[in-house]
Amino acid sequence: MASGEHYFSASPSSAEQLRRIRVTLAGRERRLWTASGVFSPDRLDAGTAVLLARTPPPPPGGHLLDLGCGWGPIALSLAVESPRATVWAVDVNERALDLVRRNAHELGLDNVNAVRPEDVPDDVVFRTIRSNPPIRVGKNELHGMLERWIPRLDERSDAWLVVARNLGSDSLQRWIAATFPRGFSVGRAATGRGYRVLKVRRHGTPATGTIALP
Repeated sequence: MASGEHYFSASPSSAEQLRRIRVTLAGRERRLWTASGVFSPDRLDAGTAVLLARTPPPPPGGHLLDLGCGWGPIALSLAVESPRATVWAVDVNERALDLVRRNAHELGLDNVNAVRPEDVPDDVVFRTIRSNPPIRVGKNELHGMLERWIPRLDERSDAWLVVARNLGSDSLQRWIAATFPRGFSVGRAATGRGYRVLKVRRHGTPATGTIALP
C-alpha cells in the first residue's frame, strides 16, 4: 500500500495486485479475490472471523447491511445464508466494491449490492447490520458512520459490531449507550481472540426516509 494510503481511501493509488485466497465462509471453503489497497487482503481478518462465528444466522429476508465491507466476507456470508434477502455491501473504497462484485458473481450470488454509502436509498431500513468497523479512521469519522446507519435498523432488529478490546470496544459501547438512549439497547454479546462483539438492538419503530437522531 502506498505511503500515507489507507484501506479507507476512496480510490487507492497502489497497484491493484489481484490475488486469490482460500477462506471458509458459511461453512464451506471458497476461493475469493482480494487485492492490495483494501482491508486485510491476505487473509480473513481475525475480528471478522470472530464476528462470523459468534453471531446468529441472519434474517431470511429484507435488507441486510455489511458496513465497511472490504473485499466482502461478511456480505458474501449474509448472501449465501439468506438468498432471499437483499444484501448491501457498503464501503468508500471503490476497489473493495469491485472485489465484492467480482466475488459475488463467481459465487453465483445475485442478491448483493456493492455500493458507496450515498448510493443506498434513504428509505431502506435494515433487518440486521453486521460490521467490522474501521476503527482507525478516528473517533469522529467512526461515530459519524454509526450515527448515520444505526438509526436505520428496522424495529426489533440488531446490529452486530466487532471491535478489538485494545482498540476501545468498551468506550465504544459506552458511547453507543449514551448516543442512542431512546429505543435502543447495547451490550457485549461475545468475546474471542481479543475481540468483543457488541449487539445494538432497536426496540422502537423507525421513521421512513431520512431518520433523525434522538
